[in-house]
Amino acid sequence: MSEKQGVSAADVKALRDRTSAGVMECKHALEEADGDQERAIEVLRTRGAALAEKRAHRETSQGLVESYIHAGGRLGAMVEVNCETDFVARTDVFKALARDLAMQVVASNPLSVTEEDLPSGAEGDPAELCLLRQPFIKDNSRTVGDVVKDVIAQTGENIRVCRFARFELGQ
Repeated sequence: MSEKQGVSAADVKALRDRTSAGVMECKHALEEADGDQERAIEVLRTRGAALAEKRAHRETSQGLVESYIHAGGRLGAMVEVNCETDFVARTDVFKALARDLAMQVVASNPLSVTEEDLPSGAEGDPAELCLLRQPFIKDNSRTVGDVVKDVIAQTGENIRVCRFARFELGQ
């Protein structure tokens, strides 16, 4: 990278380590943000959201079912997460997303994936009842939907949370 652009290779590497975005995506985001790492992360998130919107119509026929059993074995969840290709379904970032979603279901006990899926007569705040609207358990400043969009941006494929089941001993 040339010093004319004001973005060093170390800056690009640091942003890439924080976001897992591609090298050129990080470089362009840093250039747009005048070298500011935090602003560059926001640029990448904005681009990721736009990419997610663009890919939303794509079919998701691959993916995986992930489970999480909480310590002690009294709580557990299974979640089905779909993507476009088997290649992406086998990546560490996709597997980590599915695992995090299963943990989210155990921790926050949502009723549905989206507002459209809520059972009729369900009372309460959709931000608490719908998985994709809930604050993410690992970063309360973001929603689960934001985390899914970030993984869409990283993988370049549409990702859809299809369904989940939560199990609690005795219920």
